[in-house]
Amino acid sequence: MKNNQVIKFSFRARFSLLFLFILLISLLSACSTNNPTRESILDLAPLSVLPMDMQQSPVTVRESYQFAVANPDALKNVPCYCGCNTMGHASNYDCYIQEIEPSGDIVFDEHALGCSICVDISQDVMKLTREGKSAPEIRAFIDLTYAQYGPSNMPPVE
Repeated sequence: MKNNQVIKFSFRARFSLLFLFILLISLLSACSTNNPTRESILDLAPLSVLPMDMQQSPVTVRESYQFAVANPDALKNVPCYCGCNTMGHASNYDCYIQEIEPSGDIVFDEHALGCSICVDISQDVMKLTREGKSAPEIRAFIDLTYAQYGPSNMPPVE
């Protein structure tokens, strides 16, 4: 009889220990994933600065426009490969922003609303920026990944 009690106690003790271990691991992992590092946070312009059609666009498109407003240099440093050079675009940034008026008002370009290559490029720039990649590393990745789709709208990096 005592042997059975020892086995039951042993089973309960192991079960309790396992439960506590899982609970502790869950709490620790929740703490670490809910606290993003500084590198993983991107500056995005407020949704309210976008025209309504851009506010109502798919998330990746909307975020790309917000990123372009808040991080112009990030997208001015990478080309686009969708053929928009024929529209006068000189970088991926131009797919989103036509100009910033002296008043500070933004004149948006609607091209990226319907161009998945433009959006894919900016999403890759966002991802690589989050990862802490440098501007030359990002440019090299974009050139290598997207050159197959068409001509670059920027001169090659030497």
